[in-house]
Amino acid sequence: MSHTPHELAEEFPDKISQIHALKEGDAHFRKLFDEYHEVNRAVHRAETNVEPTDSLHEAELRKQRLALKDLIAALL
Repeated sequence: MSHTPHELAEEFPDKISQIHALKEGDAHFRKLFDEYHEVNRAVHRAETNVEPTDSLHEAELRKQRLALKDLIAALL
């Protein structure tokens, strides 16, 4: 397990098996899943100054992560 905050398994601990099944069987869900993790890691890198960015860009990344999480939650 990653040490990156906001991983989907932490956000939806009761849906882990459903997430796994959807990743395997639904291409759209898989795309959202992959995009969420890419954006989540970018937010984490910005927050920890591994890849510093300006506050506006960081805020946009957070908004994008939240929008993706909402789409994923709707599919779950």
